Amino acid sequence: MSLYDSSIPQYTKMLRNLASWLDKAEAHATAKNFDASSLLGARLAPDQFPLVRQIQSACDAAKSGAANLAGLPPPKHPDTEQTIAEIRTRIGTVLDYLGTIDRASIDGNEKRPVTLSFLPGQVIEATDYLHEMSLPNFYFHLATAYSILRHNGVDVGKRDFIGGLKLRPA
Repeated sequence: MSLYDSSIPQYTKMLRNLASWLDKAEAHATAKNFDASSLLGARLAPDQFPLVRQIQSACDAAKSGAANLAGLPPPKHPDTEQTIAEIRTRIGTVLDYLGTIDRASIDGNEKRPVTLSFLPGQVIEATDYLHEMSLPNFYFHLATAYSILRHNGVDVGKRDFIGGLKLRPA
């Protein structure tokens, strides 16, 4: 599988899944008669980021991952979201950005050196970056966001997390 196919479609699919979890969160809040945006402050542990920051971090992981793989500077987004509508806009902005990433800018550049701001003076090859840093970080924040929603009574399950499959006849 190409580096592009291992990254951009997966970031895209999972961010769309995340948006669908927010649909369920809003339905849950409506059924229980509370403002869904109050879920954005929920967290699993006192020293862990709240839901809003988990979603922002998942978005950041996707856009930075895509940019780093393509040899581009990642776009900057201020972390100012305070409502479900605003966090949906953030997800949509990142999905739009992912749609601009050209396959040719990633495939064939598997050994491209990627620098990480928190590890100055060191680089990691693009393939290793994707598999050792970008995807694990992305899934960490997605799984935590999912778990926060589930912990707060939102009716999400494993199928919601995994989303659709590319099935074909046997």
